[in-house]
Amino acid sequence: MKKKVLISMYSLHIGGAERSLIGLLETFDYTKFDIDLFLYRHEGEFLSYIPNQIKLIPPIKEYTTFERPIVEVVKEGNLFLGSVRILSKLKANMKNKGLKKEQRTYKQMQYTWHYSLRKLPEFKKQYDIAISFLGPHNFILEKVQARKKIGWSHTDYYTIVNPDEKLDEKMWSKLDYIVNVSSDCETSFLKVFPKLEGKSVVLENIISPSFVREQANECVIKEMPNDGSLKICTVGRYSNQKGFDMAIVACKKLIQLGYDIKWYVIGYGGEEGYLRELISTHNLGNKFILLGKKKNPYPYINSCDIYCQPSRYEGKAVTVREAQILGKPVLITNYPTAKSQLENGFDGEICDLSIEGIVNGIKDLYDNLSKRNELSKNCINRDYSNRSEINKLYELIN
Repeated sequence: MKKKVLISMYSLHIGGAERSLIGLLETFDYTKFDIDLFLYRHEGEFLSYIPNQIKLIPPIKEYTTFERPIVEVVKEGNLFLGSVRILSKLKANMKNKGLKKEQRTYKQMQYTWHYSLRKLPEFKKQYDIAISFLGPHNFILEKVQARKKIGWSHTDYYTIVNPDEKLDEKMWSKLDYIVNVSSDCETSFLKVFPKLEGKSVVLENIISPSFVREQANECVIKEMPNDGSLKICTVGRYSNQKGFDMAIVACKKLIQLGYDIKWYVIGYGGEEGYLRELISTHNLGNKFILLGKKKNPYPYINSCDIYCQPSRYEGKAVTVREAQILGKPVLITNYPTAKSQLENGFDGEICDLSIEGIVNGIKDLYDNLSKRNELSKNCINRDYSNRSEINKLYELIN
């Protein structure tokens, strides 16, 4: 008899967690599982990639309010939930003075869930397994009936999340299992909640190499012309976390040193205006190029000479793995989980987490074609298909 599984997620806009979810959905054995997918909002470029075997649950008005502008929520008549959003934002801001917006976001979501739970409808259907793919995980804990409940942690929790620890420990402790996407992410999580070690498991993001390679064949020569420059590519949200401000200054320094480079960035986010201003300040309009949001980033990665991830912190960057699948020389900064991302010197390089570190890392790869070729060869020869990770989930379910 098939097991009934519910998976919840906010939406399917472009992002690493969202791509990881699609990889997981594509890997399930549908002869053994009936899977319902509940998206709080039916939005996002990846909606078309949901496998046909999945039952997509219709949207429920109250849950669509999450991550939408508060003004819209109030105009639609959701006065209580709109008020909760305002209260949660004010409380998060008061408790996080001096921190960047992204460092306040998770705590704001915690408070939103905490205060809005009593007004959110319950699911009547019973499941064998309920999976919350992006936290906070209050929905499956309080509104879903399931024999086992599993929540995902996608990030360097100790460095990034900045939670209300009392609320979060209460939430995480109610789960049967906590899935971390790398061993470094698990270590980071357990620094905050060491008592939860018995619930913690590592299950890496599932990526299909064949899918990445098939999607990478599109021609993007108009946006990334072959003009003799060495092309660097980065994919990520326009945020402080991703280190694009450091990359812009590094790009300027490299050009001043005589290196013929163009740096292309795929992404979107709240810091776009700041980044464009920084690009203009350094006169890099035709050298550091923001290409914006792309449903399919793979042709752009495939067209570059070096893939660089200049992040201040990451969980396990899906885009780095995708660049390796496409055989690209990869350079990443030494963020806390970097060593779980690649084998330094074999299928990528790790540089110091600084402007000078990025400059020196790119200089080294620019000047050393044989090293770039060796890194590429090692990536091409390494099997990055990790579909077997689904077996770890099967073990938890069974």
